[in-house]
Amino acid sequence: MQPRNMSMSGVVDLAAVKAAQEAKAKAEQARAEAARTGGTGAVSPADLVIDVDEAGFERDILQRSTEVPVVIDFWAEWCEPCKQLSPVLERLAVEYNGRFLLAKIDVDANQMLMQQFGIQGIPAVFAVVAGQALPLFQGAAGEAQIRQTLDQLVQVAEQRFGLTGLTVDPEAEPGGGTAADEIPVGPYDALLEAAARALDANDLDGAVQAYKNVLAEDPANPEATLGLAQAELLRRVRDMDPQQVRKDAAEKPGDAQAQIAAADLDLAGGHVEDAFGRLVDTVARTAGDDRETVRVRLLELFDVGGGGAARRGGAGTWDPRRGPRRCWPGGWCGGGGAPPRPYAT
Repeated sequence: MQPRNMSMSGVVDLAAVKAAQEAKAKAEQARAEAARTGGTGAVSPADLVIDVDEAGFERDILQRSTEVPVVIDFWAEWCEPCKQLSPVLERLAVEYNGRFLLAKIDVDANQMLMQQFGIQGIPAVFAVVAGQALPLFQGAAGEAQIRQTLDQLVQVAEQRFGLTGLTVDPEAEPGGGTAADEIPVGPYDALLEAAARALDANDLDGAVQAYKNVLAEDPANPEATLGLAQAELLRRVRDMDPQQVRKDAAEKPGDAQAQIAAADLDLAGGHVEDAFGRLVDTVARTAGDDRETVRVRLLELFDVGGGGAARRGGAGTWDPRRGPRRCWPGGWCGGGGAPPRPYAT
């Protein structure tokens, strides 16, 4: 979809901009921390290809994607095209010398991840950049196509997200780089942990103040920004009468405050698209100060529900436990009917 006439695609575009800004900030912080401590954070070439499962997905892919593009190779032992593609990707990961990290996911052992990405056949190759997932190609693509796709990915990651990749040292010991779960404690970790505990205890005033304390010292802190937006949302809806709020919104479609209150309820209840859609429609209906008020709240709600990579498996998601496994000409394996069209690169 194209972002015209304040359509919902505008939300997606703004969320991507927000993710890019946060990724750049995190990348700059990581480089500054490495320079301050005198470390290089260099990894061995062997660390450029990793096996990932559901338990390690957030640590090994989502967190790492804020410092380097992560290419995901979905494969299975029974998939013959996978046996052609995987060695090529592994060789290119080493050749690209840290400009991307290759994560290999066995779909038979990690079917939830396969469903979340909406995969209907393998091999399937995705990328995650700054927490944003995007499909690259499906099937056993030729090396020339793979190189072209990787070049575009690396360029976008560097220019838009500020991700320059990993430092590779052939002399480094495998596994010797700083792992995601071994990152040194940051200066605000204790405050952020206190804020999270306050949220869990439903002490919303305490959580809001704790996050504000972090942002007073570090205005660009992405975790505090997100946490503050969540805490303020929960505090706003805490004393609302849901039935009255929705009644007012239905009777007063042009009332900015009525629609803002209903959007808060929508988002707090997990209805993200409803919340954004309501405010986008209200922006189109209002003018002047009312329109600016709605626009500001719309931007605030991006901090709660607009960022990140929301992935949902559709009803047509192929499950390898159902139907025969079949490999089609062109290097694609799946179940059921004919393979889908390849992803655009």
